[in-house]
Amino acid sequence: MSYNLLKGKRGIISGALDERSIAWRTALKCYEEGAEIVLTNAPVAMRMGEINKLAEAVKAPVIACDVSSNEDVANLFTKSMEHFGGGIDFILHSIGMSINVRKGKHYTEIDYGFNSKSLDISAVSLHRMLATAMKMDAINDWGSVVALTYIAAQRVFPDYNEMADAKALLESITRSFGYHYGVKKHVRVNTISQSPVRTTAGSGVKGFDGFMDYAEKMSPLGNATSDECANYIVMMFSDLTRKVTMQNLFHDGGFSFTGVTEAVIEKMEAPSTP
Repeated sequence: MSYNLLKGKRGIISGALDERSIAWRTALKCYEEGAEIVLTNAPVAMRMGEINKLAEAVKAPVIACDVSSNEDVANLFTKSMEHFGGGIDFILHSIGMSINVRKGKHYTEIDYGFNSKSLDISAVSLHRMLATAMKMDAINDWGSVVALTYIAAQRVFPDYNEMADAKALLESITRSFGYHYGVKKHVRVNTISQSPVRTTAGSGVKGFDGFMDYAEKMSPLGNATSDECANYIVMMFSDLTRKVTMQNLFHDGGFSFTGVTEAVIEKMEAPSTP
């Protein structure tokens, strides 16, 4: 069901890899709600994924962008504004990469060169995008920027590795840049801390299936799906949330504020199989 929440709005969706990704589901929902979209991803991700299939579905151009490159980010905004014939109303930052996780390196033994690259792509890229947009006056007054994060930024999840540090930095950039962009152009910047989702990226974390089952048992409302997250993001892009900024918004079925549940206690007390 469409409410036309984004009718007349134009935005950039980053990070759509395949049909399981939150960015993919968000692009579909934004289009359904009346928005015009530009899709972007890293060149290597575009080769690995199916973004052209999504582009056809939402009638959007695809602009390759290495978010660690100032030139690529400037090109993304230049071409997006040319396509739209004006400024941008919303941006989804759904970007993350951990080379140390891919290489199987334990958090206590990470490669610092890899770590620097992970932080640049997963967090500093948001700063780079916002700084570039501000210089180019690319985002319209009362625009909205949302970045996807995870509760590991505040709590320890051992196998989330260096991505926990990256998400903590991402949330800090959201607060700091949210202030400056808010003062300058009323642009709001927020993060959404989502439930674990079986995306291509999420499934790469060690023990993911077991943790997803645990999160389901720890969430009074159950884990939030990709489509439900897309709905929440659309609300944040809409004019209904004009005074919400610099926030880390939990979208996790209540997981973040639950100490323990009966389902978890029952699981812990269940007799072990010999």
